[in-house]
Amino acid sequence: MALWDGRFAGGPAEEMIHFSESLDVDLRMWAQDLQGSRAHVRMLGEVGLLSVAEVERILEGLDQVGEELRSGVYTPGPELEDVHMAVESRLIEIVGPVGAKLHTARSRNDQVATDVRLWLREQLTALRAELTDLVAALCDRVEADGDVLIPGFTHLQRGQPILLGHHLLAYAWMVQRDVQRIDDALRRNDRCPLGAGAMAGTPHPIDRHRSAELLDFSGPIDNAMDAVASRDHLIEATSACAIAMTHMSRMAEELVLWSSAEFALIRIGEAFTTGSSIMPQKRNPDAAELVRGKSGRVLGALQALLVMVKGLPLAYNRDLQEDRRALFDAIDTTRACARILAGQWRDMLVRRDRYEAALRGDFLLATELADFLVTKGLPFRDAHHVSGRIVAWCEEQGVNFEALDLEALRCFHPSFTAEALDWLTPRAAAERRTSFGGTAPPEIARQVAALRSWISG
Repeated sequence: MALWDGRFAGGPAEEMIHFSESLDVDLRMWAQDLQGSRAHVRMLGEVGLLSVAEVERILEGLDQVGEELRSGVYTPGPELEDVHMAVESRLIEIVGPVGAKLHTARSRNDQVATDVRLWLREQLTALRAELTDLVAALCDRVEADGDVLIPGFTHLQRGQPILLGHHLLAYAWMVQRDVQRIDDALRRNDRCPLGAGAMAGTPHPIDRHRSAELLDFSGPIDNAMDAVASRDHLIEATSACAIAMTHMSRMAEELVLWSSAEFALIRIGEAFTTGSSIMPQKRNPDAAELVRGKSGRVLGALQALLVMVKGLPLAYNRDLQEDRRALFDAIDTTRACARILAGQWRDMLVRRDRYEAALRGDFLLATELADFLVTKGLPFRDAHHVSGRIVAWCEEQGVNFEALDLEALRCFHPSFTAEALDWLTPRAAAERRTSFGGTAPPEIARQVAALRSWISG
């Protein structure tokens, strides 16, 4: 017997039962559903809608349902439709008719809204910790290899010499902001829908503030219709995941590039690579590639949620049953990717001498020549033009900047002095950039200290 069958002369078609059930998704929230039910029944007892004996009996029954679900003794069938009906049906079997009183002054609409917010609080808190650990892993790598000289790229072309720590810290700050977005989502998730009913509240003398307190929410949602119909907290959480996944996908792409023979900057640990079934030499960066690929699932989940709600009238519509599938996958995927990336950053080998010699005389030092001329009083645009002419001349001669001497430089501008040749040292060029946020070692150290303070705070 369905819990809503008083209105119907017959049951739904078998195909409709399977089409409409959400147990395969909702059962994941059985612990949260029991948590909400326990709070609700305690509140009903406190306001006098249930006797002390009824409260105790229902709580005992809920404990048994929870143990049966945990152990696998109770496996609800699809005819029960969702986790709420699965719990309540089994409760009534255990404790008898008094179990039907549990549903007083609530609806499945506010139940599921409460379950999701409880689940989100738990999962976002875990994701927050995992993203914070990813920041820590990046800081670990900076402290180990942050002084390694590498080319900085724009358009995937060599731009200026930088230190590896500068590059990795750019990602660390991105992920730190991802954590801040999770904090924002947690803050707005922290309101309780329980007791809102189907959409209009209830005539019974319930205490929604007490329900919120029992569930450790900051308070109840002010409007009962908003409590059951809104999904912006899910969208916000999934949006935060999608943004974090774009950052992690970019990291993953760099790991793929840097581990290739063409870049040869890093060697990803064996724990995060696989081989080939036909090419014995292969060491494939599968973990990084999977992170890059899985980002599409999370971005798709965000799109699915946005499209799902964009045309829905208030209040509850069955379309919203599909929200958990997208939400759960987005959170699960983001959490897994954060853990995998943290492991890769900690486990890899950086080839510290990869670019030390390769960048000598490279044209990525062209900005250094322009900046030197600026120190001699030239406007930067003029200095930029002079440096560009020097690059063009070197290309015509088939040489790089190592072929330059003071005489050659002065052919392009009389302001060049012997000191200019010192500006063509790649490592010195990186260490010279001491402005706030620059690639110089003191700035790298300052940023690591700031992030470590944030992590520990």
